[in-house]
Amino acid sequence: MITLTDGAIKAVERFIANSDKPTGGLRIEVTDGGCSGLQYGLRLEAEAGENDSVMDYGAIKVFVDAESLPSLDGMTVDFLDSVEGSGFKFTNPNAVKSCACGTSFSTNNNGGESKSCTPHSH
Repeated sequence: MITLTDGAIKAVERFIANSDKPTGGLRIEVTDGGCSGLQYGLRLEAEAGENDSVMDYGAIKVFVDAESLPSLDGMTVDFLDSVEGSGFKFTNPNAVKSCACGTSFSTNNNGGESKSCTPHSH
């Protein structure tokens, strides 16, 4: 289970409302990369894939593929908006190591290969 805070839900609703493509929900995934070996990926998608878990958060749905789900189980996603910048914040109990940029991590199951940390704009 992934938890989205009210701030994250409002941000995703805003992104969906401003999207020019049909959007059924938000995909959250884990990909190789970042300074800690794994990184979070977020994107709007029209519909869930065949092997996706679908989580319902009122007006929005979250799609997570079967491979990413174990690394994301128990995670909380928030959206911060401040003078220093805005973006999604991930609090993941599965992460044993995280990068300063906040979008890269590693778990006990997959240490990954370290790469340079490049801040991403969200």
